[in-house]
Amino acid sequence: MSALARWFLVNGYAVAGYDRTSTALTDALTAEGMAIHFDEDIAKIPASFRENPAETLVVYTPAVPKTHAEYIYLTENGYTLQKRSQVLGWLAGRMTTIGVAGTHGKTTTSSMVAHLLRQAGVNCAAFLGGITQNYGTNFLLNEPADDLSKVICVVEADEFDRSFLTLFPQYAIVTSTDADHLDIYGDHASVLDSFAAYVSQIKPDGVLFMRDGLSLADKTPATVRTYALDGAEYRAANLRVEKARFVFDLVYPDGIITDIRMVIPGFHNVENALAASAVALQVGVSPDAIRDGLNTYRGVKRRFEYVLDTDELVLIDDYAHHPAEVRAFLSSVKALYPERALTVVFQPHLFSRTRDFANEFAESLSLADNVVLLDIYPAREAPIEGVTSDSILRHITSKTKQISTKDDLLGVLREMSPSLVVTVGAGDIDQLLPLLKAELKPMDKIIN
Repeated sequence: MSALARWFLVNGYAVAGYDRTSTALTDALTAEGMAIHFDEDIAKIPASFRENPAETLVVYTPAVPKTHAEYIYLTENGYTLQKRSQVLGWLAGRMTTIGVAGTHGKTTTSSMVAHLLRQAGVNCAAFLGGITQNYGTNFLLNEPADDLSKVICVVEADEFDRSFLTLFPQYAIVTSTDADHLDIYGDHASVLDSFAAYVSQIKPDGVLFMRDGLSLADKTPATVRTYALDGAEYRAANLRVEKARFVFDLVYPDGIITDIRMVIPGFHNVENALAASAVALQVGVSPDAIRDGLNTYRGVKRRFEYVLDTDELVLIDDYAHHPAEVRAFLSSVKALYPERALTVVFQPHLFSRTRDFANEFAESLSLADNVVLLDIYPAREAPIEGVTSDSILRHITSKTKQISTKDDLLGVLREMSPSLVVTVGAGDIDQLLPLLKAELKPMDKIIN
């Protein structure tokens, strides 16, 4: 949503909006000139918008409940309302689109594609789902062009609420099609049907780059290329960890790019790099530029983000909120720090997701030595009877496990005296990081 808001602001429109809570991102948007409020109050909508419904476009996300007072007001008073996905589809449709979809990995992969193109001098725009470390934004503006079809638009194609079905990309990446958003889809089969519909919309002369093993090849008119850590057309060779960096050679149908040294760690991020490199090579980025781009890509906020990195204490934050994401993240952390006991603080996201995947979350979290669970972050949902963090906790097999409130978390960690801590979740757990960083850092000299 904020990337779209930034596009309209940059192009001369007045922008106002509502969010549930104030964050560093909303602070940044306000500083850029947007009028943002946090109370569900019609009077907080700027007067210029309330007085001119015919000249106002309302862009909304389905995360806003239909019972929201402002949503009801806007729907009943002559405003044009469009979902974020509809507006994004309209913008992207004017350019040559690279759509990056997947139940996990799409934010990192799409921002990586955008960085490779930008570093190589390709005229591109990007609408991303996270704040890139390289650019400090989730939106990259293209250079002016007489023919917008010559401009490449990198879009994070979101499967939530089937939003990505507004896109008709020339090139597409699909990273994963795991069961998720079952509050929307009902079952995994419906998720797979939605991804099949998405890839069917790729232009016939386009290319689908999909993770090897996905069942999508017969669902698209486009040429299909596969990537994976091994056994695919685009794959990694000589993959190893050197000084906390993942180093590998990228093998592709026309050659090999040697000695790529990723700044961001993780086996899953090596796989994301393969996908991003494949599409970048497809649009003409040179192998040397691919290497340089990957070696300078610094990731996305809240994706394997180092908060503290000292000899005594490492604190890493990650947005993972699906069991497969949690497993991939924790596996990579353990590979980087095999000598340290791993403590994970996990905030479950959504009651429905916790209900649907409690056993799978427990299995993934059990990779850690010590697990601390926070209460479920509800986001758009009302509580579901009987669904709590204990639904996960009771199945965890780690050495120690417990539930903590956010207020008590600092004390819990002080008592544990860990040397490797990761905070994980898609809710508001990141708002605890400044406190944890400030209060845990003085402990460095006494932590084992």
